Formats: sequence, structure tokens, C-alpha cells
Amino acid sequence: MLIYCILIFLLFFCFSKISYILNLVDIPGHRKKHSKPTAYTGGLAISLSYICSLLLFETYIYTLNIIASIGLLMAFVGFIDDKKNLSIGSKLSLQIIPIIYLIVIENLNLIQIGDYNYFKLELNSFSIPFTLLCVMFLINAFNYFDGLDGVLSFSSISVLGILYFLITDENIKLFLITILLPICFFLLFNFSIFNLPKLFLGDNGSLLLGFTIAFILIYLANQRIVHPILLAWSVSIFVYEFISINLIRLKNKKNPFKAGQDHLHHIFYKKTRSIFLTNFLIVFINIVLFTSGYISFEFFNPLISLILFIFFFIIFFIIRNIHKKKISFV
Repeated sequence: MLIYCILIFLLFFCFSKISYILNLVDIPGHRKKHSKPTAYTGGLAISLSYICSLLLFETYIYTLNIIASIGLLMAFVGFIDDKKNLSIGSKLSLQIIPIIYLIVIENLNLIQIGDYNYFKLELNSFSIPFTLLCVMFLINAFNYFDGLDGVLSFSSISVLGILYFLITDENIKLFLITILLPICFFLLFNFSIFNLPKLFLGDNGSLLLGFTIAFILIYLANQRIVHPILLAWSVSIFVYEFISINLIRLKNKKNPFKAGQDHLHHIFYKKTRSIFLTNFLIVFINIVLFTSGYISFEFFNPLISLILFIFFFIIFFIIRNIHKKKISFV
């Protein structure tokens, strides 16, 4: 583990230095809050860290190892987008390649979404298209959270922490730790702690994290290690925000694919003027939502938890819709 931590740090340090030399940097603009060109290769460094973890640790879980390996391809797709600023169509088309590989070649498609006592939700022939839509949905939901230092990283850490809490298998727990550690090291560079070179996740990082966590959730659901409704609660903040913001944009006749200042972290930052408080509030909301779902699942039943998930989304959407007049598209 110590060797892994040293390798992670060296990877981030080298990537940040090389990125500035090769001008792989995000240029400040009127929509961006940073004032200096900043390297955007954090996702590539995280992905290579995952490859190193496969060489160092023996988890004996083939499927999880494949997810971490193919994540490098998704990170590369994001890197191309960072460098070339691809159109929405091109970006989505490239994202499909690693997703289809895991779904079709590795048979990592969602086969069921839970037993709710009174009924079971088996996907059968809808399994592959439903899985494709869900993964694309979650990947781009993660991408929506990458607009302020630390937001996506801390939110992803909260999800991985929740999964660690839910799981008893030591091999899976070790895998989750190897996924989590590079994100923690990234934060040191993202916030330039100890005067380290500043680094962004970029699309290569946001797509990687969304891709990796999405397929981890599918694996846990298929193996019946964790009930799907609890897995949904673990990423509730991503699901709620992604659906809400797109519904609000459509309602206001705005292009849902156009960048804007209407994301949850933008709203919190405008209110608090604090990156720390913004990160804290988003993570806190996700943990509170999960805790509510977990309590309803354990003390009542999965069906009550599912109903509560839908009810909380309605409340979340109503609250988000209150801020519709404050939406500013650029």
C-alpha cells in the first residue's frame, strides 16, 4: 500500500509537470473561475494509478479488474474531448465504445434492479439497452459536477465511502480503497496543497469516475451483494441533480447540452462564496439522502425505500426549480 501511494504521488507530479510543458492546460475564460492556465490531465493520472493497483494488489475479482483497465480507454476519450473540444454527438459516440465493450464482450449488463417483496424488476431482453442508457446517464451526471475545485472528487469519495460501508467482502473493499486513494491524492494537486502544481480532473477525469463507479454499481447489483435501491441512494445527488437540471432547462426552452452556471455547485458557491462550504454541502446532502434511504430499507422494506427515493426527488426538484430565475446560460 505504501508503494502504491508513492507511485500515485509520482504519477500526479509527473503528469502535472509534463502537462504544463506540453501546454495541456485549460485556458481561463469568462465562464471559468480559475485565473491561470491549469493542467487538465488529472483523470489520466488517476487511470494509470488504477493500472498500477492491478499490478500491485491481487483482488482475484476479474470483473472489477477489467472495469479498472477499460477505464483508461474512457479517460482517453475524455482527454480527446479536453484537447479537441468535441461536439456532443462525437463525445457520446466515443463514450459508447468502452461502454459497449464491457456490456457486450464482458457481459457486464444490468440484469435486474431489485426484489421489492411484492414484485421483482427483471430486465430480460431490455438488459443491454437499459444498461447502456444508465451508464451514459451516470457518466454525464458525474461530468455535470466537474465545475468547481473538489466538487466531483469529494462527491465521488462520498459514494465510494458509502459502498465501503455497505460491503463486507474484503477483496471488494480493497478494490474500493485502490479506487479511492488516487482521488484523495488528486485533491492535494487540485488545491495546490504544499505548493504542488495545480491540476484539474478535466473531462478525462469526470468521464473516468462516472464510468468506473457506474460499472461497480452494476457489478454489485448483478452479484446481489447490495440491493439496487441502496446503490441508487449512494449516487442520489448525481441522479437528482442531472434529471432536475435538464428538466428545468427544457422547461425554460434552453439547450440541455449547453454549458451554464445553473449547476448545484454554482448555486451553493454564489450563496456561500466558499469552495469549502460548497463541497461540504453537496457531500452532506448525498450522505443525508443515503442515510434516509438506508434507514427506510433496513427498518421497513425495499419498496418503501424506492417510494421514498422518488418522493425525495420530487422535493429536490421543487427546491431546484425555485432557483430557475437565477439560471444564467453562457
